[in-house]
Amino acid sequence: MKLPELKIGEKIARIPIVQGGMAIRLSTARLAAAVANEGGIGLIAASGMSHDELRYEIRLARSLTSGIIGINIMVAARDFAGIVKTAISEGIDLIVAGAGFSRDMFGYGKESGTPIVPIVSSVKLAKISERLGATAIVVEGKEAGGHLGTDKSVRKLIPAIREAVKIPVIAAGGVLSGQDIVDFIKMGANGVQMGSRFAASQESNAAPALKDYYLKSKPEDIVVIHSPVGLPGRAVRTPFSARVLEGPVPPKQCDQCLKACKHNFCIIRALIRAQQGDVETGLVFTGEYMPRIKKILSVHEIFAQLTAEAAAAN
Repeated sequence: MKLPELKIGEKIARIPIVQGGMAIRLSTARLAAAVANEGGIGLIAASGMSHDELRYEIRLARSLTSGIIGINIMVAARDFAGIVKTAISEGIDLIVAGAGFSRDMFGYGKESGTPIVPIVSSVKLAKISERLGATAIVVEGKEAGGHLGTDKSVRKLIPAIREAVKIPVIAAGGVLSGQDIVDFIKMGANGVQMGSRFAASQESNAAPALKDYYLKSKPEDIVVIHSPVGLPGRAVRTPFSARVLEGPVPPKQCDQCLKACKHNFCIIRALIRAQQGDVETGLVFTGEYMPRIKKILSVHEIFAQLTAEAAAAN
């Protein structure tokens, strides 16, 4: 199958692939711009960034591509509104928001004309999003990495949600191959979002030690922990996540980064440690199928592989 274009508002991606916004700082300007240059949609992971850092990353991405650049931000972040407004002031192409749901963000988008794309995991929330003014939705299943909103497979969710809404639907969770993309398009999705494959890319801002850890992961290493955000989260078993599975690891200091925090551990600091290569005391978020990835590829190689697989798919 020749992959169709993906239209979100006035923006048209030549290839219907959205690169997942992976925090903290795994997906920054370099990765987002590389994806945009290949015809997809690149996302900067804004969670954990200051306003100045976000401005820098958006401007850097703009200097590297004329393609579509968005941000991904956790609704659970205390500075959610400030981050969204900062991105909008920089002329960001779209806002993708997950780990919670905000009605206010649709107003911000309407005022500026910025497409708002919530991450949802149910028919009910898909309908609410459309009614409030979402330009598109990302439908995320249990296979996804990071925070999870459902225990249902994305392959179960897409048909029902496609029937329930008219806006573009983007499938997320467990998408690794061109055949996967074709499968979802045949189900009615307009495109896909991919995280794990781009986390394990040359342009990913993950430290080499973290990328090596991805490649060494095995299916039995993938676990679900309870995040301070109040949602389950899929991760690779590390010494730190093993401790979290046994019970709380209370933070020694709190940066007040979340609107509401369970304080069972500091998620921002744990994710930063992993991004910097500390896989002993870091939290390594990952998709369910990360163990199927055997090689670190460039974004160009990933797109070439995916489009070739899609062309050969049934």
